[in-house]
Amino acid sequence: MSGELSGKVAIVTGGASGIGKGIVDKFLAEGAKVVIADVQDDLGTAVAATGGVDAYFHHTDVGDQAQIGELVAAAVEKFGGLHVMVNNAGRSSPLKKGLFDEDFAEFDSVMRINVLGVMVGTRDSARHMAKHGGGSIINISSIGGVQPGGGVTSYRASKAAVIHFSKSAAIELAKFEVRVNCIAPGNIPTPLLQTAAADQDRERLEKFEARIRQQMRDDRPLKREGTPDDVAEAVLYYAGDRSRYVTGTVLPVDGGTAAGKVMPPRKPTLEAVPE
Repeated sequence: MSGELSGKVAIVTGGASGIGKGIVDKFLAEGAKVVIADVQDDLGTAVAATGGVDAYFHHTDVGDQAQIGELVAAAVEKFGGLHVMVNNAGRSSPLKKGLFDEDFAEFDSVMRINVLGVMVGTRDSARHMAKHGGGSIINISSIGGVQPGGGVTSYRASKAAVIHFSKSAAIELAKFEVRVNCIAPGNIPTPLLQTAAADQDRERLEKFEARIRQQMRDDRPLKREGTPDDVAEAVLYYAGDRSRYVTGTVLPVDGGTAAGKVMPPRKPTLEAVPE
């Protein structure tokens, strides 16, 4: 590793599992001191223990504004500053048969965690960064916020809101040398998809997930599977000095899915291959 984040302090919300843990691992490997924020105490404590003295777990519900303020204060107290904020924590909305069957019972929870949590995390971390030479804020959206589609409507709306908010914040905070960028992962195997169908029995859930995963593969131009580490590499770019002139951007990390549909397969012929 290059030590790209040596001397930097970072917070990763939702850092106990999935994409968040991949980011935590990447940051620690690159020399950062990392505060892992999550509601999963056992997992968060275990990740912090693996990270040693450079990792610290702080229980945080990002749907609670006060807890986010306490998180930022804890990072500054523990490690002496804050240079990178990754607003990654999120949840899905239930998958219904169609919009007519949607009761939006989980709407408030989805928006509070996915949107308000990002907004407050951006605000509170920027308050510190603006007084201490700037910093980098990376908000995790989804290709569901870039590319329209049926199902999980509250989730898609929340992730689209994250993108628009991030661009707006980037404009306002640029004068303080605080950069705000957004990453839109897609087709990354994490437990998030299962939460969209949590009301189904185990066998139906496994069939559902297998069907959705196969559909994602069919729609993805790149046929290799995406991993949390692929997202973490993109986050590392935004967190470090290589992106010091980059703000207000949205980077899909999705194997090309948001670029467009894959062409129908044709029988390969040697004549079709250019010399």
